[in-house]
Amino acid sequence: MYAIVEIAGKQYRVAKDEKLYVPRQGADVDSKLKFDRVLLVSDGEMVRVGTPTVQGATVNARVLDHVRGDKVVVFKKKRRKRYRVKNGHRQPYTQIQIESIAG
Repeated sequence: MYAIVEIAGKQYRVAKDEKLYVPRQGADVDSKLKFDRVLLVSDGEMVRVGTPTVQGATVNARVLDHVRGDKVVVFKKKRRKRYRVKNGHRQPYTQIQIESIAG
């Protein structure tokens, strides 16, 4: 059984006991999250597609950790003008584990 769920504006294909990284959620570690923006649910033989969401379908998850992604280096330069700027960015993510898909 799998589902396609929208989390923070992005779509993820999830299955039970799957771990994934989503944009930072405002929940504590070991707390439960409930996602009700389920776009598709499949149990292997029957597929239910929502318009835009499947009524009564939810995905329950547990927060495992809050992490930051790899550093992305941003470098700007204008030649012959002595202008150089180097910045870095690390995107915050939340690691979750899918506990159940209902619906």
